[in-house]
Amino acid sequence: MSEHQPTRYTIIGNHLTQHRELSLTAIGLGAHIQSLPDGVQVDIRTLAGRFPEGRARIAAALRELERHGYLERVRERTPEGRIVTRTFSYNAPEITRARRRAGETRPREGVRPPAPPPRTDPGSLAPAPPADAVPPAPPVPPPPPPAPVPVRTPAPPRPPATQADPAPSGTYARAATSLLAELRRDDDRLLLPERDVRRLAPAVTTWLERGATPEAVRRTLGGNLPPDLRHPAALLAHRLTALLPPPLPVAQPTPPRPALVPLQNCDGCDRAFRSPKPGLCRGCREPDAVTPTAA
Repeated sequence: MSEHQPTRYTIIGNHLTQHRELSLTAIGLGAHIQSLPDGVQVDIRTLAGRFPEGRARIAAALRELERHGYLERVRERTPEGRIVTRTFSYNAPEITRARRRAGETRPREGVRPPAPPPRTDPGSLAPAPPADAVPPAPPVPPPPPPAPVPVRTPAPPRPPATQADPAPSGTYARAATSLLAELRRDDDRLLLPERDVRRLAPAVTTWLERGATPEAVRRTLGGNLPPDLRHPAALLAHRLTALLPPPLPVAQPTPPRPALVPLQNCDGCDRAFRSPKPGLCRGCREPDAVTPTAA
């Protein structure tokens, strides 16, 4: 036989603790929520930090309680313009549903136990006033939970394309999309969703515009992968930004070679000399300018 506890206890109906359609996690979570005072946060993040169950199991248990009428989650807009979710717990779902069918417009008010029957004073025949004659104080709304901050992987910045490359950018864009989609053939962990392929394609296009071959880009992105790879898109974005090669230098034009003057035979001495047209060599044209050699 259990011992009576005068303080710090909660009365919970057997309709919850012995519910045949609720899971054990949902029954325990419903009992815990009913034991909390008004205004306490009971969102998924707070409950996951309190109990060892993960967020997925706690979210499934909350959906069970909400489906069977033990919880109600309402999205409201605060005066500041923020959207918050308020959770209301009911310890008697059947009574709550009956009040709603009767047309009452206060679905968020906690269900109170029924009033006791009127008692008669021994010295008077007039019945005592009912216990619920005094209207209860309105419930204090709980503080709004903090808005979750979305965490997104930043897209890699795309450097400006070089002007010296004559190939059209559309060809590089199609090649970059195909390269990213085919990385899963090298490693199953590099299976990227379509949105990540579209987001990373401009950075791969820059690599191709700077003279990197598709095979070189493929080896750089898919080589030496960590064994515990969890976020392939973030790793590829980092490699595309940190290992970006510099643009190829512009090739300098080669100076034209001088025209080769053909050989001619001198009409006077039959010696060979270079001249654009036939005639006399310099020795025959200027005999005094040629220094005689010693025999």
